[in-house]
Amino acid sequence: MRLTAALGALVGVLFVISLLIGTSWQPPGPALAALFGRGDPLLVLIMQELRLPRAILGAAVGASLGLAGAAMQGFLRNPLAEPGLIGTSGTAALGAVLAIQTGLAAAFPLGLPLAALAGAALSVGLVMGLAGPRGGALALILAGIAISALAGAATSLVLNLSPNPFAANEIVFWMMGSLVDRSMLHVRIAVPVMIAGAVILWPAARALRALSLGEDAAASMGISLRALRLRLVLGTAALVGGATAVAGTVGFVGLVVPHLLRRAVGGDPGRLLGASALGGAAMVLAADIAVRVILPGRDLKLGVLTALIGAPFFLQLILRLRVRA
Repeated sequence: MRLTAALGALVGVLFVISLLIGTSWQPPGPALAALFGRGDPLLVLIMQELRLPRAILGAAVGASLGLAGAAMQGFLRNPLAEPGLIGTSGTAALGAVLAIQTGLAAAFPLGLPLAALAGAALSVGLVMGLAGPRGGALALILAGIAISALAGAATSLVLNLSPNPFAANEIVFWMMGSLVDRSMLHVRIAVPVMIAGAVILWPAARALRALSLGEDAAASMGISLRALRLRLVLGTAALVGGATAVAGTVGFVGLVVPHLLRRAVGGDPGRLLGASALGGAAMVLAADIAVRVILPGRDLKLGVLTALIGAPFFLQLILRLRVRA
């Protein structure tokens, strides 16, 4: 309970700071008043249409990736599992890349996020089809790896054959991950999808606790592994697909956050779901604040910063596991 309260307070503080940080400094009083439509009309527009959507999406994207990562690690009972393992992020990125390359993103404001969500939905059918109705965790992993590799190859092919250098440049920058220039339209289309994913995954807490005792023990407690796998795939696809649709590729959040919080929840995979959601929201909000503070004039990408933070942690984790072995 204390951990949840502390993480919730941290997310609240970072959310307010995210609202106050921007290219032009504004006093906290007038800036927060502008959120409710009071004060300078230009400041009201900036706060309601630029900073508020960015803060909301930062919290939503982080919470989605953290929750999906905790669920994936709990289901596979593998501390190295991460949300993109089932191929959703790769297919969502491919959908967005095709939208940029074909001009759909330029012709239709919501073309890019909708195409990314369509790619994420496609990954669900492909994963379930390849893994089979009775496939276990290994089949799920192999199917996800195959889909990720195929989506990555298709994305590279689009870049390789792109006749438009401006579209190729836009694709590269989008894939680095960012929350710049997001609006309330992006919030309205992506956040409900992420909420749906959370609603699907949240009831899996009891099943993940039982599964930590082994598949036979979980089955003896009345847990259907087939139903749990379907819940995991659908929930993770909605969470990761919604996050990728509006933020591009933001890596390592779903891997790092559950590890940092696992000891604090006593290794309970059920309690780790909520803690990781709050921890992921705090991490992405903090990273998004950092990209605006470190190099304010160079547009440092969110995904680049999370990779710079997450990669050393990942290497340290591998070394720790090697020493234990």
